[in-house]
Amino acid sequence: MTTRFAAVQACREAYALAEGPVWDQARERLLWVDIDAGTVHEGRLDLATGAVTATTAHTFGGTVGAVAVSADGEFLVAEREVLTRVDAGGRRTELARVLPPGVRSRLNDGAVDPAGRFLIGSMALDDREGQDVLARLDGTGCVLLDDDLTLSNGLAWSPSGDRLYSIDSVPRVVWERAYDPVTGQAGPRRELFRLADGMPDGMCADADGNLWIAVYGGGRVECRDLGGRLLAVVEVGAPDVTCPAFAGPDLDVLVITTAGGGADPARHPGAGRLFTARVGVRGLATPYWAPPRS
Repeated sequence: MTTRFAAVQACREAYALAEGPVWDQARERLLWVDIDAGTVHEGRLDLATGAVTATTAHTFGGTVGAVAVSADGEFLVAEREVLTRVDAGGRRTELARVLPPGVRSRLNDGAVDPAGRFLIGSMALDDREGQDVLARLDGTGCVLLDDDLTLSNGLAWSPSGDRLYSIDSVPRVVWERAYDPVTGQAGPRRELFRLADGMPDGMCADADGNLWIAVYGGGRVECRDLGGRLLAVVEVGAPDVTCPAFAGPDLDVLVITTAGGGADPARHPGAGRLFTARVGVRGLATPYWAPPRS
């Protein structure tokens, strides 16, 4: 039997394309991005109410697909084509170029692997298919894992760190591959399952190894086991659900981002807001990004 939950709206602010929530355990803060506004947001999570209060915004010159944080509080920001390091004093340094200049693509979803490496995918901004990438940042250079994607999206690892799951949204595929959490080496990918109804977007894993997948255009987050069986559904009061992440000191609050840019606010007043839900399971702690040594 599929368990059903209802998420509650967590903030008043509406974002054009909120994405990539990250829980910074050491500082008990939530990070997320507004891709189209080119902004990284910091906020606080009220455990009693599930409300999220935005506290600080960092604006960049173009799109911002994802953010990661180090144990010392430095940011790694995926701008349109490059990865930018932001130190504790706010100084910004281009760390690595992922996409060639002027390509009709942008960086999209990213995540940190169990050893602190950052993985980032890209998506086409035109009708090209099968030409975008998933890359791993090693030091100040990138290693390609895939170069045949259309809309690289959600990333998650198994509780042991030895399996990597990734999404290509346009064909609606969740991929799986072996992953060495020590070296970052990835094996060949295989199709785990496809969504028949709705486009898979962002993704996270829980402590039991099940996958929580945002269904863009479907107004929900789905929890599926590795065989693709639907275990739970979180109904969200916005159609374009972009990404879930577990947050809070006990990693038992599911934070969900949504997009507001394409929705009619009269019909969908929750579009572009953040939502939260208690779903009865705990997530995996988000590893801290390990910056390259100077």
